[in-house]
Amino acid sequence: MKNKLKKKVGLALGSGSARGWSHIGVIRALEEARIPIDCIAGTSIGSLVGAFYITGELDFLEHFARETDWKTIFSHLDFLFPYNGLLSGKKVYKLIDDQIKIKNIEEARIPFCAIACDLETGEEIRITKGNIVDAVRGSISIPGIFIPFKKDKRSLVDGGLVNPVPINVAREMGADIVIAVDLNHGIIKKKGPSIVKKYIEKKITSREKEEDRETKRNFIMKTLKNTYKDVERTAFSRIKNWITTGNDPNIFDVIGNSINIMENQITRNNMKIHKPDILIQPAVSHLKIFDFHRAGPTIEEGYNSASALITRIRQTINEK
Repeated sequence: MKNKLKKKVGLALGSGSARGWSHIGVIRALEEARIPIDCIAGTSIGSLVGAFYITGELDFLEHFARETDWKTIFSHLDFLFPYNGLLSGKKVYKLIDDQIKIKNIEEARIPFCAIACDLETGEEIRITKGNIVDAVRGSISIPGIFIPFKKDKRSLVDGGLVNPVPINVAREMGADIVIAVDLNHGIIKKKGPSIVKKYIEKKITSREKEEDRETKRNFIMKTLKNTYKDVERTAFSRIKNWITTGNDPNIFDVIGNSINIMENQITRNNMKIHKPDILIQPAVSHLKIFDFHRAGPTIEEGYNSASALITRIRQTINEK
């Protein structure tokens, strides 16, 4: 009979932009219940939160998230107007790099994998060693928003394009029990721009099964936040116009909603093949791509969603 203390519990932290703050709440609930976390596979915002957790910096990230307002968000956006993305991502990189003291994944306290996508081939890229900040930067690079991140001669973009909730990766990392956090649940039911929705749904229905990942590279997804102060007045004015467009979807909404719809479909297909032992689906589908200033309620929703399943998680650990 297996010693239950030896069973490995893996977290599969999914993509979802600002909705990803709920990952913090999920981890807090697991910590409070003394549920072990033995490995983490993270996609996009999931890789960001996972990286801060494995390096012991989750307190900083939670504080940062809770204190973030729109002014802070604007001050961290390094716009290009545009090149091969709207944001260079350098400020995001610096924010993470300044705070995380453990630089290499191999030095972290538990195994970690960040999921990215090769823009040229559509291949799923699993980063399990090397520089943590590079791994996260590649995983969060939403095409069309962040410029692709160059690593090992590859152009890396958001891992949500190929594996939004990396259940299979956590399993392959040796997890006996996989707790998956899906942030895209309920997205398609939400009202969005009809033209974009029709276009993306058309693309989705024409897609082949989950294994044909090459076809997924041309879509776009995800984002996070940053830390700097000076944005030129002219740039700030333009940014404000882009984001405050009344009732019409702005450029970030269009990109974000398109990715959300696509990722929701990929997640559904993937879960038919790779089933988690525990599935946590915080009710955060109402949040937009840049709603990072709404961290408090988002973290609480993650905490409450995970707390409601603690008994089932313990039972699953005991039964396995």
